[in-house]
Amino acid sequence: MILLKGLFIVIGLLALTAVSISIFVISTENQQASKNQKQLDEILVAKQPPPRTAVIVFSRSGSTAVAGKHFAKKYNADFYRLESPDYKLGLKGWINALLDARKNQSVITPATIDLKQYDTIFLGSPIWLYSPAPPIWQFAKNNRFDGQQVILFNSYNSQFKQEFIDDFENLVVQKGSVNFKHIAVQRGRMGQQITTEQMIQLFEEQLERP
Repeated sequence: MILLKGLFIVIGLLALTAVSISIFVISTENQQASKNQKQLDEILVAKQPPPRTAVIVFSRSGSTAVAGKHFAKKYNADFYRLESPDYKLGLKGWINALLDARKNQSVITPATIDLKQYDTIFLGSPIWLYSPAPPIWQFAKNNRFDGQQVILFNSYNSQFKQEFIDDFENLVVQKGSVNFKHIAVQRGRMGQQITTEQMIQLFEEQLERP
């Protein structure tokens, strides 16, 4: 009886911990999204000549998208933000992200983009469980990059595994890319993350390297 009571206490504590973590993560993501949206709402004014660069990004809370918007402004690029209904902000989207983190397929909008006019394609997403998030994999699978340079940029909390980046490179090369570069910035654990401004600066430093 004592052992059974102790088991119930442990289960209760684990459940309480899981609920607390869920509330913290969802609250933090919503705060980030609200802050990031102000920058993402800025309208980009294209300059002449027509853009030769495109920035395509998937981002739940908008942090990686803010970096993508920065690249679009800097390189006079067209900016596209991928949407995936399975990973919207909130508890359901967060759970789906945890369950699907290692997958390389998902439902995305837009599924394809006519990329023929571009010389350089930036593809951005957060890292989920050491690998780029499924929507950016799906976009790479759906599209061609014939004769183009592809720059994959990722933000992450703890780490990524090079094997997944190598697999992504192999995919875009199979899809016609002639040059691939990967840049990634560790933002840190939730509640202790660097600012988006610091993240962008670190991305810039990596872009400048050969």
